[in-house]
Amino acid sequence: MAVRADISGIASPEALQSALVTAQYLADAPLATAAYLGLALGKPLLLEGAPGVGKTEAAKAIGAVLGRKVIRLQCYEGIDAAAALYEWNYPRQMLAIRQADAAGLNLYSDEFLLARPLLEALRAPDETLLLIDEIDRSDHEFEAFLLEFLSDFSISIPETGTVRARSHPIVVLTSNRTRDLHEALRRRCVYHWIDYPDPALEAQIVMTRASSVAEATAAAVVASVGLMREEPLVKPPGVAETVEWAEAATLLNAQGAAWPAAFRRSIGVALKDQDDLSHMAPRLDAILPGDAA
Repeated sequence: MAVRADISGIASPEALQSALVTAQYLADAPLATAAYLGLALGKPLLLEGAPGVGKTEAAKAIGAVLGRKVIRLQCYEGIDAAAALYEWNYPRQMLAIRQADAAGLNLYSDEFLLARPLLEALRAPDETLLLIDEIDRSDHEFEAFLLEFLSDFSISIPETGTVRARSHPIVVLTSNRTRDLHEALRRRCVYHWIDYPDPALEAQIVMTRASSVAEATAAAVVASVGLMREEPLVKPPGVAETVEWAEAATLLNAQGAAWPAAFRRSIGVALKDQDDLSHMAPRLDAILPGDAA
């Protein structure tokens, strides 16, 4: 059994779901349950879903309700262990050699060590949440390295020795599922698929994140975005785009633009690809909200 993280005050999935509201994150019951089990069992939480459904924001909100610093490791093609673990500050080492007595100088002390996200999390496992973002963008070799790291939460620094976490850090991994993750990694995690929220929940999210948006406007924007997501778009609008479009249209309306025009003029907040804008141009009249006041 893994060493459980300190989740004082979070006694159930329902308690976590309520606490996330204070961080302006509206989680449904299945997500709150998966997150709670990851915390209670001391296992990493793997969140998969399309871009823009709120995976990264979920991790940040969990960190906020637990009072932990979120350490984010953004994955990308070609990322290696040095970018994730640590590096030696060679320029500073060279400067120290020139300015000090080299005979008594320890070039491999902590003052010359540049801690990257994984080492940072190991050093402060009770104060941090480690977010490994978009792991599917890394290659299989890096994924295998992460699997080893998640097995024992320790790293070996040849010059100084092994650094081992006092307790298991809280870890959240996200994936847009651009490629399949290794089965061994999945087995180590509590898994949850985040889909686009249902219209009622997404409208609540809009009003939570954008207090200036009226309820009718939120509902109208959510309905229009739902229709857009049914189109073959390169980058369908995520939840963040829904919120931003509602805010942008409300701002233009307050400045005198009628509702259909306000939505059309701010469409670049919702659609952020030229091919998508061209595809939707002849269809906008059919999906744009009308009188959303």
